[in-house]
Amino acid sequence: MKKFSTCCFFFLLFVFFLLPPGQAFPATKPVKTGTDAGPPSSVLFIGNSFFYYNGSMHNCFNNIVKAADKSRKIRSTSATISGSGLSWHNVEAYFDPRGVGSYSFVGDNEVVFNDPGRKPFDLALMLDCSQCPVHPTLRPVFFEYAKKHCDAIRKNGAEPVLYMTWAYADKPEMTDGLAEAYTKAGNDNGMLVIPAGLAFAASVKERPDINLYVPDKRHPSKAGTYLGACAAYAALFKKSPEGISYTFGLDGETAAFLQKTAWDTVKNYYGWQQ
Repeated sequence: MKKFSTCCFFFLLFVFFLLPPGQAFPATKPVKTGTDAGPPSSVLFIGNSFFYYNGSMHNCFNNIVKAADKSRKIRSTSATISGSGLSWHNVEAYFDPRGVGSYSFVGDNEVVFNDPGRKPFDLALMLDCSQCPVHPTLRPVFFEYAKKHCDAIRKNGAEPVLYMTWAYADKPEMTDGLAEAYTKAGNDNGMLVIPAGLAFAASVKERPDINLYVPDKRHPSKAGTYLGACAAYAALFKKSPEGISYTFGLDGETAAFLQKTAWDTVKNYYGWQQ
């Protein structure tokens, strides 16, 4: 017993000093720690108002990518339904070449139809409703549709990725359950999981003065959307967003903190070398 207690003590000391301040330590570790084909050039965001608040996270994400590398081309589209869970989305239809992304506008409102034989997206990010993965009734539906949509996305030549959501501002205890559910679903289906929810928890713990929520205590403020987009960039590109000039209109000190928090969280979650 004494030997066991001593080992536990030193393990806890190791964890304490290894993890950056405010970082969570989820029970289940992700199996997948990177994308299959490297950084994507086209991304589909599938979700709900957690994505479309503040002009849509896909736009913020695009601007972060472009600011990090002006030579890189990135195209992102958002397919969101208010209040939706994964089961509300017809993901198969999003990859119909005659549908989403089939044309674009260039120049003076000139319509250009894209090659119907091209792959619409390299990668698709999915999130469920804010409570679904931890709700006693809807939790099985989350796992069912995570697999169903994962299979549909892969069948259409793209890579599926789960986007871990955050706890409500007044219910921080949701963090662990959401992290566990998203990580398990990712491991079950060989999907990368972006730990945005853990980044929210880390930010709130270390800098509670930075408000990540709008008054409803659920949806993201501009700071929350920026943190979530930085986490997506860090996970998908395996690069730190620290020092990126695009700040989404936030002051420089706040943006710098959120960039660092996103990078520290992603490194910790995936077990990348510190």
